[in-house]
Amino acid sequence: MVIFCVVHCIALKSLLQESDQIRLAHPHDLFQMGIWADYQRDLFDKQTMQPFKQVFRELYRPNEDELRQLTHSNRYAGHQVQPKKTLALLKGRGWTANYNEGLQKVYFKEGIIISLYALADWFSPADIEAPVLEGVHFQNRNKYGFVPIDKIPPILFSEVMRDVDLVVSVAHAGGVDPEASLSTIEMRVSLLGEMLRLMRHNNVEIRKTHAFIKGKLGEYTVHLGSGTVQKMATGSVFIVPVHSQHRGRLFLPFVDDDPKTAEIISKIILLAEDSKIKDPEILRQIR
Repeated sequence: MVIFCVVHCIALKSLLQESDQIRLAHPHDLFQMGIWADYQRDLFDKQTMQPFKQVFRELYRPNEDELRQLTHSNRYAGHQVQPKKTLALLKGRGWTANYNEGLQKVYFKEGIIISLYALADWFSPADIEAPVLEGVHFQNRNKYGFVPIDKIPPILFSEVMRDVDLVVSVAHAGGVDPEASLSTIEMRVSLLGEMLRLMRHNNVEIRKTHAFIKGKLGEYTVHLGSGTVQKMATGSVFIVPVHSQHRGRLFLPFVDDDPKTAEIISKIILLAEDSKIKDPEILRQIR
C-alpha cells in the first residue's frame, strides 16, 4: 500500500511497482507516521494551496468516554439542529434517511452501518421544537450486532465524526453558534502557528482554545472556536468578519470554503498589528 499527498504525487510513478495499491493519505496516516506537522509546514513554506482540505483536514479520534461506552458515541448528544438543513448536509455526504431507522450511512467495504439517532421526523422538517441529537451507533452490516468503537477503522470513525460535527456547527438551532469542536480548534492552532512563524509575529501565544495577543495598544484574547474577541480589563471587542473578497493576502492552504477559520485568523493578525489599524470604530473600542 502506498499513500501520498496531492502535493507530492508528480514523481510517484517512478517509485511504484505493478503490485502496489495507491490511496490518498488521510491525516490519520500522517499522524501515525509522525510527519503530519512536517507536511503542514511544507505547505506554508511553499505557499501551496491544495484542491481540497487534506493535510489540514480535521482528525477525530475516540475519546475516553466513547471507548468506555464501547458501541456508541454521545459526543454530540444534546445539540439541537434544524431538520431540513441537517438532512441536506448529510445527504450530500452519503447519508440516507428512512422512517424506521432515521439517518444512516453505510460503509459497504467495511461492512459497517452508522446510525445517527435523534427524536425527529426527518420527512416533516417543520416541527416547532428542533430535534435533539442523541447518539452515533456503529453496527455490523452482516451480523446486525454493534461494533465496539476500538474496532472501527480510525479513518472511518474520523470521517463520521466530521460529518456530525459539520451538522452541529452549520445546522444548529438558535441564534448563537456552538463553540467549535476540539478537532477544529486543533486544525486552527496548526494553521495559526505556521502563519505566525512565516509572518514573524512573536507577540501571539496559543493556550488551549485561545490566542493571547500583546499588541501596542492593548492585550487581547481571541477564542479559536467562536472567534470572540476580548480586550484585557475592558471587555468584548466587536470586529466585523472579513468577507472572502476582502481577505487580501491571507493564505489558507486549501481551496475548501472555510470562512470561520479565515475570520478568526484575520482577527488575530489584525490585533497582532494593532498599531496599523485604520478603522475608527475598532480603534474607539481598543483605545
